[in-house]
Amino acid sequence: MVTAAVRGMRGLALARRAATAATAPRRQQPLRTYAAGQGQETTPRSWQIRMLYDGDCPLCMREVNMLRRRDSEGKIDFVDIAGEDYDPAENQGIDFETAMGKIHAITSDGEVVTNVEVFRRLYDLVGLGWVFAITRTEPFGTIVDKVYDVWAAWRLPITGRETMETILAKRRGEASTCRE
Repeated sequence: MVTAAVRGMRGLALARRAATAATAPRRQQPLRTYAAGQGQETTPRSWQIRMLYDGDCPLCMREVNMLRRRDSEGKIDFVDIAGEDYDPAENQGIDFETAMGKIHAITSDGEVVTNVEVFRRLYDLVGLGWVFAITRTEPFGTIVDKVYDVWAAWRLPITGRETMETILAKRRGEASTCRE
C-alpha cells in the first residue's frame, strides 16, 4: 500500500512538472562568468534571482508553486534541475548532483546563494520577508540553518524518493544498476 502511494506521488510530481513546463516562461540567456579584470556581464535581466529546484520533489513543487503565484513581477527565474534540459553551463556550473544536495539560487549578477539564505531572498522578493526575518538574528539563524541541513540530508527518503545513487544512475542511463 505504501509503495502504491509513493508511485502515485511520483506520478503526480511528473504530471505537475509537465504542466509547469508547458506554462513556464522561457529561460533567460545563460549567466556568464569572467576572469578577474575582464568586467561584468552587461546583458540586462528581467529577473533578480534564479531558483534551482527539484521538479520531482512534491514538497519542493508546493514551495515553487506558491512562489510563482506570488511573483507577479517576474523577479524569480525558476529552473527545474530534474528537467532533461537542465544545463550546468547556464547555471554557474552547478551540476545536478550538487543542486540536489541543497537548494541553490543565482542572483542576476551571478552570485551563487545556498541553503536558508535562498529562502530569505526569495521570500523578500515576493513580500513575505517577515517569515524568515527572525532567521537573520542569533541564535535563530544558526538553529534554522542546522534544521535545513538535516532536511537537505534526508529530503529524498522523507518524501519517498529513490536514493541519490539511484537517481544519478538513472540520469546516466544505467538502468540495470538502479535499485530502490
